[in-house]
Amino acid sequence: MKVAVLGGGPSGAFAAERLAAAGVDTIVFDEKLAWEKPCGGGLTWKAYSQYPFLNDGATARKVVSDSVLTAPGAKPARLRLDHPILIFSRYDLNSMLLNRAQKAGAQLERTRVLGADRTDRGWSIRTKNGTVDTDFCIMAAGARNPLKNLGTELTAADSMTALGYYVPADRDQIDIEFFAGLAGYVWVFPRCGHLSVGICGKEPAPSLRARLLRYMSEHGISTEGATYYGHVLPSLEARAWERNRVSGEGWMAVGDAAGLVDPITGEGLYYALRSGDLAAESIIAEKHGTYATKLKKEISEDLEFASRLAAHFFHGSFLWGSVTSRMVQFTRLSPSFRALMQDLFAGTQPYLGLRERVWGNLNLSLREIARNKLVPQREA
Repeated sequence: MKVAVLGGGPSGAFAAERLAAAGVDTIVFDEKLAWEKPCGGGLTWKAYSQYPFLNDGATARKVVSDSVLTAPGAKPARLRLDHPILIFSRYDLNSMLLNRAQKAGAQLERTRVLGADRTDRGWSIRTKNGTVDTDFCIMAAGARNPLKNLGTELTAADSMTALGYYVPADRDQIDIEFFAGLAGYVWVFPRCGHLSVGICGKEPAPSLRARLLRYMSEHGISTEGATYYGHVLPSLEARAWERNRVSGEGWMAVGDAAGLVDPITGEGLYYALRSGDLAAESIIAEKHGTYATKLKKEISEDLEFASRLAAHFFHGSFLWGSVTSRMVQFTRLSPSFRALMQDLFAGTQPYLGLRERVWGNLNLSLREIARNKLVPQREA
């Protein structure tokens, strides 16, 4: 069997490595192969505990344990992470995954894919360098997938914009700030040798960029010498999950091309790696029909539920205040709520059980908050 992987980002590169390591003839097509992106590049404990090679130290990454959360009307909350976040340059992360795929035996073809046509025997992949025939196709071309017959069909409502700056500066903590009226947030992620300073949300790019520049000016982060990046991310509305296309006759979609991005946080790296792994596993086992079922059970059901929570999270209220402000206040003053936030940052708290956990611990959290408000020195 010969498999074409259309896209060399994390999902495509990891699928290619798994396939090639199992002896499958695998070719990766990508116009850039490795590139920089504005997204933070953070990998959670859920990702690197499941795939330990991500934390072997061979690729430069920042190990970050401190984070500060800010929202309107709330004092900033500092959260010391029990499980650090590994933050890579997206270029370095992509390069590492592609190198692993190549060492496993995958062929890397730096070229633009112009089309993928179904044939009696499989696929005819048309590129700028010619045509290649393959038996199976993995779509991993991201949210800007040019092949409309494969992968998720994104509408404007089912996407968000992420943009930001590659800033030559250094710090040791993650900063996340929420804003009234914005279904998104600003982030500052420390990477090796620079900062990823960006914003994501369901707003036009000029509006998001203006918000980000205002934030950077207010926090003394200069754009001098900084490189600007912009990107589109999937952010599926609840109804879109019902019609989301992740596989078909002779093909599977992985990562962003399958819409697998957290609609609240915009995080997609774990889902990219895991979906690439599941796709390869299904092909190697010659049980192609199992991919969609496994994907739904492990990933899609939880992300679909998150899409139902997203509007309330960004625009709703809780205990007579905004949800984001209350989240920051509870994180600062309630140890039991901080434990919940630890699990969210680690990637181990699914959205499907989040509401029950919040309400189940509410009385305890309120008692802790009341006690800490009476003892000011404990609020820090």
